[in-house]
Order: sequence, then C-alpha cells, then structure tokens
Amino acid sequence: MNLPNKLTIARVCMIPFFLFFLLNTSVPYGKYIAVAIFIIASLTDTLDGYIARKYHLVTNFGKFMDPLADKLLVCSALICFVEMGLVPAWIIIIIISREFIISGFRLVASDSGIVIAASYWGKFKTVSQMIMAILLIVHIEHPVYAAIEQVFIYLSLALTVISLIDYVWKNKQVLNTK
Repeated sequence: MNLPNKLTIARVCMIPFFLFFLLNTSVPYGKYIAVAIFIIASLTDTLDGYIARKYHLVTNFGKFMDPLADKLLVCSALICFVEMGLVPAWIIIIIISREFIISGFRLVASDSGIVIAASYWGKFKTVSQMIMAILLIVHIEHPVYAAIEQVFIYLSLALTVISLIDYVWKNKQVLNTK
C-alpha cells in the first residue's frame, strides 16, 4: 500500500476520535482536540492527493477511498452540528444531498468512460465548508463570532448549491449517454 493510500486510511481512522472529542463535553479541551484532529485529517486530504499526482501513485483504491474518506469526515461533522444545535437540519440535508448527487453523477460518468474534473466552485465550496466546520467545532459564545459562523454557514450553503448547478450544467452530457 502506497503513502497516499495510507494517508487516506489514516483519515478514516481519525473520524471516531474526532467524533469522540467533539461530542464528549466532559473531556477537558475536547473541542480543541477535535478541531486539531479535523484540521490534520483535512490536511491529509490535500497531502495524499498531491503525493499521488506528483509521484504517479494514483490507484483505483485511492480513487474510490479518497472521496469517500472526505465525505465521511465532513458529513460526520455536519451531522454532529445538527445534534449540537449549531446548524438547522435543512441546511445539512442540502449539503449532504449535493454530495450524494455528485457521487452518483461521477459514477454514471465513470461508467461512460468520462472523467469529470473538480471545478473552482467545488473547491470554493470545500474551503468554505472546512472553515465553517472549524468555526463550529471551536464555537465561541460571542456575538461577533456567532455572526462569523452564520456567514460561513450560509456561504457554504450558497456555494454548495452553486457548485452543484455548475457541476451538472457543465457535465449534462453525462445524463444523455447510453
């Protein structure tokens, strides 16, 4: 197993620890440990992709597991934010639905031999979601901080919808293949 795949596996293995520290309020500094784990896990995503492309270590396992690991990490955090009362469920449902739609779209494209590259809108969406998640994990009770959290929640929502529309529009030919 190559290094990028090991980093992907490590990211998946970090999720239970992230969830434990995020949801267990009795652990001193738990939310700071959770945010550190989240940031490290997020950075492994960037690192494994960089290493795989630079050193030609792209594998079928990596193509499958890397996006799955990302979705598991982000969706786990998002669902916890609903449980913690930080984000309305309808927003999280839209964000997670987009991920399922895009995954299905990629599967159909793959079956047709079409490779779909990530767009800038998708990258902006990912960055905004990561910032939103970090802000919500730390969650400081202060009006200015709360306003910043809200800005990133709705920015993430808007970029989620925009990136979905952009993705489907640019790749609509995938739906017309037989």
